[in-house]
Formats: sequence, structure tokens, C-alpha cells
Amino acid sequence: MASNQVYPFERNRYYPGKMLTTADFQAEQSYHINKLRFINSLMYGAGIVCGCGVVNLDDLSILIESGVVIDGSGREIIIDSSLVKKLSAVEGFDDLTSDTACLCVRFKEKDIHSVYAVSHKESDQEYEFNRISEGYEIFLVDKDEFDEGFELESEFLQSESLFRGTNFEGKITMPTIVCKGRNVKARLEIHKLTDADSRLSYRGVLDIPNFTAPDGSQQIEISVDDIELSEDGVYYKDFWMEVQNSAGIEANVILRSGSAGAFEDDKAIQTENSFAMKVRLSEETPSSLIRRETGKLSLEMRQAVTPSSIKLAEIDLMRTDSAYVIENIREPRKNQYIDLPSQNGVKHDYLEYFTKDNDIRINKETQIQPVMSSQPVSYSGGELKNVATGILEIPLGRDARAGDIRYSGEITHGLGAGNVYVSIGYEYLSPDQALGASAKSTVYGNPELFSRQSQQLVDTETAVRVLNDKGSFVVAARLLHDVEFLVLTYRWVAIKFPTGEELEAADYYGKSITAKTPTVVMRPRENYYFGIQFNNMEACSITYELTAPGSGEITTDGVYTAPSKEGVYEIRIYCSDMPMVCTYAYAIVKSTATADDAGSIQEQDKEPIVKIPDINL
Repeated sequence: MASNQVYPFERNRYYPGKMLTTADFQAEQSYHINKLRFINSLMYGAGIVCGCGVVNLDDLSILIESGVVIDGSGREIIIDSSLVKKLSAVEGFDDLTSDTACLCVRFKEKDIHSVYAVSHKESDQEYEFNRISEGYEIFLVDKDEFDEGFELESEFLQSESLFRGTNFEGKITMPTIVCKGRNVKARLEIHKLTDADSRLSYRGVLDIPNFTAPDGSQQIEISVDDIELSEDGVYYKDFWMEVQNSAGIEANVILRSGSAGAFEDDKAIQTENSFAMKVRLSEETPSSLIRRETGKLSLEMRQAVTPSSIKLAEIDLMRTDSAYVIENIREPRKNQYIDLPSQNGVKHDYLEYFTKDNDIRINKETQIQPVMSSQPVSYSGGELKNVATGILEIPLGRDARAGDIRYSGEITHGLGAGNVYVSIGYEYLSPDQALGASAKSTVYGNPELFSRQSQQLVDTETAVRVLNDKGSFVVAARLLHDVEFLVLTYRWVAIKFPTGEELEAADYYGKSITAKTPTVVMRPRENYYFGIQFNNMEACSITYELTAPGSGEITTDGVYTAPSKEGVYEIRIYCSDMPMVCTYAYAIVKSTATADDAGSIQEQDKEPIVKIPDINL
């Protein structure tokens, strides 16, 4: 890290007959450049001004959108046009050692426009660069090695530790100064320290004299049950209270002695027995307190050492010795977008869609839990009822031979105990000429039937053991041939079947759905929305799915994107809560399709094409 201090400022003093040298002209430029950067760093801080989004185009490449960034020294970094990059071609990729990388940008100057130096001496260079181009440089660095910069400690907030175990630690945070007659919150913050699968529960009681809890008492019970987080995940929960209009100038928030208890997987961990957080009582308003707190920072504190690069995204990678795949791209949480005065009007207009009568309500309890990539994606009660899916890996080791059997660990499918069907398919990457890049495929059933088409398939026999009472399953795989793979990757899908009582309770008689336009003619890569008509039933949540791979794409709200290949493609549409109530729509993809073609098909198909599943009601 380098200091971003650009003051004190010096500018030229001109007088008659002054001889101007190269140093004088450089001082003239430095004065104006440093003044602008000084204002940028003080007024705006460091972060993204606009744009600079990062999108993965395929498993190997990314798109960096154009935009503007201000770094810790107040320098403007302008990405004037969008970039498409192979991740392996970005500087720093070869030095990565972990599976999570930070994509960053930093300011870089370059001398350009070489010209002949007229007054050069024999010892000088014959040619000199005439201009300096202000540019940028994109690079990658391991997440653990990225310099987040120096974060100033504030006396406005105070924290006390609640507990610390092997996998979790927790603390409580609140302001050191509160306003009489106003609301204030104490925030519970729980951090996950490891990547171990573990759950946390905590109980404690805060005594709050000089405050009033929402229920009118002077105590707040802090309780969380079975919290699960990924590594570095954070859980927040807010506890609100009202400050009483007392005559005192100080109050205490006390953890009641003997009330605290914390458990990791039903095992007790060390907790703080008791503490007292001293709080000053003020007659001021919260806004005046905050203005004073933010304004009293000294120039040395504001100009503290800061990183010279800005993080654009975090990228999760799946890596082997000779290849890599981009699994996920996340936006950074810290130093992301700079709040600009020019955007206040737009933000106010957008905010009106989320507020009523200009009343911005504050949630009394806020819980923030990051999505855990190791957990199943479950749709019970959502778009797909009683369905979950996820990825599992079976390590083979370096000595795997034909006939060897390997097992996965016990995997929780997230649908709970009961009768659950689990299917697995081998997932692999293969070149796709249509896309011009690698494409991900999944083979359900016997992969040997496709082994001639792809040399990346591994012939195995698989079996799934479902532990109905535990809500989990185990996968076994037997190799049919010697392989050089170290890990087998499978996509699993779990479906929970309803009980007999649930089936009897469902009344499907006379209910049906139809597509408003069951057959449509489209051009390749064209979009179309399949609207639904409900017959003898109220509107309900609808799920769309493609019945064959390579049929294009369809969103959860029914917007279909045709594939690039001509053909007839089928879309299954059903009620999320009643999968037996379903219909089918068809897309005829033609490179020469016209609007008249689509209209003629729609007019002819007044009776929709519907497949009726065999159901014994």
C-alpha cells in the first residue's frame, strides 16, 4: 500500500522575466491534477461511480462492462468500452493458488507519441515521448491476499463479545450515544469461522434500564436457533428499543448474569457470563449526532493509507491441474458504488415504488444469510413444490481402477424426512461448436451410450441409498474402466412424493390450464411469452420447463428464448402446487419465419395441443 497524500499544494508564482523550465511546467500540471484528486478522495471516496459490471459469458470467459472507478488516491479510472477476456489471459491468473479470486482494476499511466527531441545532447535520448495516457490495468489476485485497505475505527459504535466457539463467534453492537425519546437498536452479529457443517443456537437476556422494549418491558431476549452459514458467512438480527426521557446522562445495557448459553451442534461452547455497555444519553437528534461523528474525522484519518486498486468482482473457480471452470461471479460488498448527488433524484423516484405516503418503514428484525453453495437448492413451497437439486462430488484418488467402488458422503437433500426419490446424472464439460466454447452437459442413466461422442465421460455404475427417516442420501459409484480422473461430479435431483392423505385431499376434477397461444412460429434466438388461461380454477403459481435438452431457454415467468437450430420444441407447463394439472406448448423455430407465419399458426390452433398424463383420480 502507498500513501495517497497529495498535499501541501504548491503552484507557480509568475513574475516579469521569469524563466520557465521543465520543472515549472510539471509543477503547474501537478498542482491541478493533485487538487482534483484531493477533492475526489474527500468528497466521493473510493469505489465504482457507474458501470463496471462483470458477467461470465461461458465457463472460461468474462465480460467487463464499461464504467468509471475512483481509486483510493482519487484518480479516475475510465473503462471506455466493454471488454471480453479469457480469464486465463488476465494478469495474475497463473499466480492464483485458491479457488476464489478477486478481479480488480488499478490506475496505470503509459508514455505515448514518440517524437524527435530537437535540443537533445549526445548523452540524452534522441527521441522522447510527447504524451502521457491515463489508462487502467485489469488483474486477478487470491481473495485472501487482496488488500481491503485500512478501515478506520469509530468511537460511535461499541461492541461486546457474546460467545466464541470452534466454528462461530458472536457479538452485540450498538451506539455509544443515544437520543432521548428516540428509537435505537442493538445488532446481533454472528460470523462463521470455518467451512465445517455446523449449527449454532444461542440464548441470552439483556437488561435495559432507561430503555423500553417493544413489549413494554425493560429486557430483551436474544435468541437464535439452528443457524447454518457458509465459511465467512454473517448473520444479523436487530433488537429495537426506545430511549426513555430520563434526567440522567448515562445508561447501561447489561447481559444478565447466568442467562447466556450457546451450543454448536448441541455441544455447549464458551460464552460471556455478563457485561455492561455504557451508553451516553443526549438531547440531540440522531442526524446531528451523525453529522458531528462523520465530520470530526481529522485530515490524517481521512487520508489514511488506502489500497490503490478497486475490486470489481469475486470469482469462484473449479480448477484442475490443466483446466478451470468459472462457477460463480459475485459483486463485492465493500467499496462498491459511490453515492453521487446527481443520482439522488433518480433514487428518490425509484424509492417511491417501495414506500407508502413517503413513510420509509424500518424492519425491527433483519436477517442476512448468504446462500451456501454446498447446500441444496430447494423449491418446496416455491416455484417447484417438493423438488430440490444440487451438485455432489465423489473423490477417486490416484489409484482408482476398474471395479473399484467409491462413496459420497451423506448428503442432506433439504426436503425433510419421508418418501423421497433421488436421481443422479454425470456432469461434464465438452466443446460446443454452436457456442464456440465449452458447454456443460449432464447424462442421466448409462453414460457408456454417449462415450463415443465425448471422451470426457467416465463409465460407471451408480446407485443411490435414500435415508428416508434422516432426510438424506448416499451415492455409490463403481468404475467400469480404469480412469485418470480424481473426482467424479454428479448433478442430483430429489423429489418428495406426497402421502396418501395429501393425494386424497387434492381435488383436480375439472381443473385445467391451457396456453393462450399453444403453438408459435419463431426465428432463432427470438423471445416469446407463453401466457396461461385457467379453466375452472383460480390463478396459481405456474412452472415452465423444457422437455428436451437443447430446446432453448425459458425463464420462471414463461419467457421462452428459441435455440439457434431450426426445429419443433416442446414446453411443459404445469401448476407448481398441482403438477398433474399441466399442458404443453410448442415453438416452431424457422430462420425464415415471419409475423404472418406466426399468426396463421395461432389462428389454426384454436384447439390447443394438450398432453393428458395418465392419472388415476
